Amino acid sequence: MFRRVPTVLRVGSFRFHFYSDERGEPPHIHVRTPDGECKFWLTTLHLARNDGVRATDLRAIKRLTFQHRRFLLEKYDEHHDKH
Repeated sequence: MFRRVPTVLRVGSFRFHFYSDERGEPPHIHVRTPDGECKFWLTTLHLARNDGVRATDLRAIKRLTFQHRRFLLEKYDEHHDKH
């Protein structure tokens, strides 16, 4: 199965994206950094998973996710409604 990874936002070295095969989960965003990847729930802004992202970057990512949450939720809905 082909796994799409659409990027919806880039801020500095952070790439915000979705995976196309994650239906059935609450709205969330994955963020790739030079050190790893993390996942935040968009409705509660809680960290769902962290794989190597530094604590300082996690705080910055959480802040950016909060600032762009409406946009990210719209993109999440658009992406997951189409697939």
